[in-house]
Amino acid sequence: MRRIEPSMQLKSLLLCSDEKIVRILRRTLSDLDIGVEHCTAADAALRQLTRNRFEAIIVDCAVDRSAEVLRGAGSAPVNKRAIAVAILDPEVGLRSAFAQGAHFTLYKPVSAERSRSSFRAARALMKRERRRNARIPVTLPVEMISKEGAGRFNATTTDIGEGGLAINLPKRTKPQGKWTLVLNLPGMSSSLELASEFAWQGTGSQVGMRFLSLSLEVEAQLREWLSRNSPDAEQDDPPVPCSLTDLSLRGCYLSLTSPFPVSTRVTLSMSAAGVALRSPGIVRIMHAEKGMGVEFTQTTREHRASFEKFMAALTENPDALPELMVEPEGLETDITTEYETEVGNAPNEDPLLNLFRHHADLGYDEFRSLLGKQRGLTGAAAAR
Repeated sequence: MRRIEPSMQLKSLLLCSDEKIVRILRRTLSDLDIGVEHCTAADAALRQLTRNRFEAIIVDCAVDRSAEVLRGAGSAPVNKRAIAVAILDPEVGLRSAFAQGAHFTLYKPVSAERSRSSFRAARALMKRERRRNARIPVTLPVEMISKEGAGRFNATTTDIGEGGLAINLPKRTKPQGKWTLVLNLPGMSSSLELASEFAWQGTGSQVGMRFLSLSLEVEAQLREWLSRNSPDAEQDDPPVPCSLTDLSLRGCYLSLTSPFPVSTRVTLSMSAAGVALRSPGIVRIMHAEKGMGVEFTQTTREHRASFEKFMAALTENPDALPELMVEPEGLETDITTEYETEVGNAPNEDPLLNLFRHHADLGYDEFRSLLGKQRGLTGAAAAR
């Protein structure tokens, strides 16, 4: 019998015919307050993907046509942003699962401890994706300023969320490319300037705009306003503790048992020897159950000065153990995105970032070997 779930509970679709795995995952997901819709065959799972919304799609890759279900999750409009988890036999490579659209992997034999660790990270990302894509209906004037010389004009919002907003355009206006949106949210004393790009065109004059690389301050203001004005606001999971192994001005490698998948936008909170820092980033490389490499996405002069102060604190206090926490902010739709910088040290000049970009296919041991060689050459902060 199908279980009826509360409307706010996270929902998952599980394709698996192994009763032991199903029992373990039902117990694990129930403890994490994630509902389960269980299917034993691909046809039933594909029907569910077209009819219902899920925050997670969990697929046992031993089931016939499992790859079709993983790919189908990404192509079904209602589940395009769902987090995909692949359950693999030990001899199956990670690369094939990721190529089919998986964000997380879980190796057999599936244990309660391992599944709990993996799904804690998955749940945090599921919550952020659901919140990021939620929209609050609101009608507000907005000024649109083209970053590409296409002019400026006024429009009206129809809804807004963490990831973007929808607007009604003046007649005979069809914006493309990147824009700065200026608007005043009710109850806020100052206006927000939101970097954005054209995302989609609806019926009539309605279009969607996607936000781009908002500063931490603007993101916090927007999120706080949305939380106050959303009747269904839920708390995010707490940040995840991790260990720093390598650090440069453009990126870092973090050790943790439940890393987030490639293309996840994250916020890092770091402190050492009395110096604290918060930095946005994006996961560029991930080693399951081992760690992940993060590229920093905010490289203004002020941000660089803060980073140099933090790195100096590490150098001057070699016995100080840095404290790090990481929290997901959502999945980036374009993992090749290049981020603007106001300072030197371009991505190609950063040895650590070069490893992320040119050796992402290496296994963990081979990658760690390269990291060790790089430390000897560059003196990068490492192995704390």
